[in-house]
Amino acid sequence: MASFWDARAEEDAFYFIDNRLEYGHPDLERFWADGERDLDRLLQPLDESIDPHDEVLEIGCGVGRLTRAISSRAASVRALDVSPRMLELAKQHNSTLANVVWIRGDGTTLDGVGSASADACISHVVFQHIPDPGVTLNYVREMGRVLRVGGWAAFQISNDPRIHAAASIRRRIRDRLLASVGRLPSGQHDSRWRGSMIELSDLRRTAAEAAMDVEHVIGEGQQFCLVLTRRH
Repeated sequence: MASFWDARAEEDAFYFIDNRLEYGHPDLERFWADGERDLDRLLQPLDESIDPHDEVLEIGCGVGRLTRAISSRAASVRALDVSPRMLELAKQHNSTLANVVWIRGDGTTLDGVGSASADACISHVVFQHIPDPGVTLNYVREMGRVLRVGGWAAFQISNDPRIHAAASIRRRIRDRLLASVGRLPSGQHDSRWRGSMIELSDLRRTAAEAAMDVEHVIGEGQQFCLVLTRRH
């Protein structure tokens, strides 16, 4: 995962974080402004908010688009990502954020984050790209470990298997040829981009094992399925 996302960061980090942008010609003003909007689109439907005293962990921070928004609302942010190159760009573009610590993750756990040390965990458009559902579920288990009692986690998963199906061989060959000459983004058919869906029954079971209650699920059966859990 680290090598895949390092390559995407070199190709066009902003597009691969927000593919609503134009590939190769991202509107950076829109990119950063949409961080605030996307944070609200995650938290408001779940009826949750960041308090000024909260210590927040963000999983999959990329170049710090949501991190910037979170840091303006929270006491502190630990921003974790598997890609060293993404973290380098995050530091460059957010050098004035005094309450952020950037952490390189190992791609499967939250090692390096202390148990019961966070008031909130946030992850947006990250887990849907992980090829192995077991890895995503382990992140959910790890959230329960790092959250304080009463702490919450707001995150997005995919609950739509169609999104992750492999394309036809013909389309894959065509897209790779176009990507090779810069007319399409590369990696679109890689399993590390296509990712996997999460069964809600598995999610609920894993959350319970991690001493968390699933308080809200919004968007069952959809790619952008929002989840709120709370450590009991």
